[in-house]
Amino acid sequence: MYHYNDFDAAFVAERNRQFRAQVERRIDGSLTEDEFKPLRLMNGLYLQLHAYMLRVAIPYGTLNSAQMRQLAYLAEKWDKGYGHFTTRQNIQYNWPALRDIPDMLDALAEVQMHAIQTSGNTIRNVTADHFAGAAADEIADPRPVAELLRQWSTDHPEFQFLPRKFKIAVTGSPNDRAVTAAHDVAIRITERDGQIGYTVLVGGGLGRTPMIGKVINDFVPQEDLLPYVEAIVSVWNLLGRRDNKYKARIKITVLEHGIDEIRALVEKRFAETKDAFNGADLALFEEIKTHFRHPNFRNVTEEAYDAAYKADPVFRSWADTNLAQHRAPGYAIVQISLKKHGETPGDASAEQMRVMADLAYAYGHDELRISHEQNVILPHVHKSDLPAVHAKLKAHGLATANIDLVSDIIACPGMDYCALATARSIPIAQQIATRFDELKLEHEIGELKIKISGCINACGHHHVGHIGILGLDRAGVENYQITLGGDHRETMALGQRTGPGFSAEEIVPAIERIVEAYLENRKGREETFLQAFNRLGMAPFKTALYDQEARVAAE
Repeated sequence: MYHYNDFDAAFVAERNRQFRAQVERRIDGSLTEDEFKPLRLMNGLYLQLHAYMLRVAIPYGTLNSAQMRQLAYLAEKWDKGYGHFTTRQNIQYNWPALRDIPDMLDALAEVQMHAIQTSGNTIRNVTADHFAGAAADEIADPRPVAELLRQWSTDHPEFQFLPRKFKIAVTGSPNDRAVTAAHDVAIRITERDGQIGYTVLVGGGLGRTPMIGKVINDFVPQEDLLPYVEAIVSVWNLLGRRDNKYKARIKITVLEHGIDEIRALVEKRFAETKDAFNGADLALFEEIKTHFRHPNFRNVTEEAYDAAYKADPVFRSWADTNLAQHRAPGYAIVQISLKKHGETPGDASAEQMRVMADLAYAYGHDELRISHEQNVILPHVHKSDLPAVHAKLKAHGLATANIDLVSDIIACPGMDYCALATARSIPIAQQIATRFDELKLEHEIGELKIKISGCINACGHHHVGHIGILGLDRAGVENYQITLGGDHRETMALGQRTGPGFSAEEIVPAIERIVEAYLENRKGREETFLQAFNRLGMAPFKTALYDQEARVAAE
């Protein structure tokens, strides 16, 4: 992983020094909240429903054990003992006192972390595939590209006051695990005639106007990537709407002008400016690559894994559900679920963070990843160590075998924390997970992605959930709309709304009826919910939801 050089350390220290002075001025009244707002947003500090919230950057979701331990320390010393991992591969602290924020930022700097550009109208934390560098299907590790973009975009003088926030995602695999097409710019590593290049998409995004990104260039050579991305952002910075914040995202610009006009403008800008990079970006890229070499993988027997798999059904269930294929023989990718039934999706206690840090240090080549699905990944674990890893996770409530199942729910903080939310998300996620655990149906159902947002800003990615739930306010009462058939992968699709929404009391039974309709109509266990929906269409699910006789029968 990338390590700060002297410039990085000095840059972050100076930013923290400046912000400490700004916080002092806010506390003594020299700055009003309105004057303080743009300053705090530049440093990842929000004013939420009940308190300030600090959002810490985890670039492309990569951490080492020392950084995870420091996140635990922050949670314990300055918050309420836990942190919340987000769909942007960041972590949020929901209860810090304003006076403590500068000390928190200094503590982060000790382990080469910060909160810069996790908010505001800038280029936000660059996200990537959480299996990066480990996945068996990977063409190339996307993290060097993400790090190049991070360094280029941090405090970029042209892009600090964009029309709105700007999000970039990178994947190195043909199987998209980074929801790339829902980003302002998506970069997909590809290969043509033996040469590595990039397919670039623009104009994706969820929120009140969900759109799937469009291909602006199907093959950008490595040497052209950074100037090409700069050309995209530069064109949008000039064209983007500033009269209406709801129409200020690049997806609206692409919609209004059309992809062909945007492509022509970008190509023109690229031709005018690419020579100005003068190869400096390529030299930096080559230096960055040296930080992302593969670990020295071990070559030892897998007997301990095989024995545990045969003897222990709990371990076997966890291994079948939570492990993914690794590129190296004898290794596995471990997905640690932060979705224990009834718990808040994405939350981890300080104790749990330390446990995960210890496991990464002892068994995982000192690497962890945060997924956009609000789980934690140990990307490199030898199979012989998996029984020990599982035992430790189990002892600390981290061994729930539910990755990709009904209870592996993405949920935004909702009205429990967020000032923008119009409904609660967390209690609904907890109730759904608890209900299906009671029914003991999760493994029978198989892969089913439920995603919940507490408002139209769609931080819970509900538009691309197999089952999406959007919480809204209807005359002071929480109402939950359901969409079906969303897909977050390379085959991205936006879910279709089923019809009228449901109250907080009705939503869990409604989800149960949808699942029952799937189980009744699927072609064997091999047909997933999404496959069944694409084959059957909306009709049987709508009948299950709204037909009065079906409701009575369900009750």
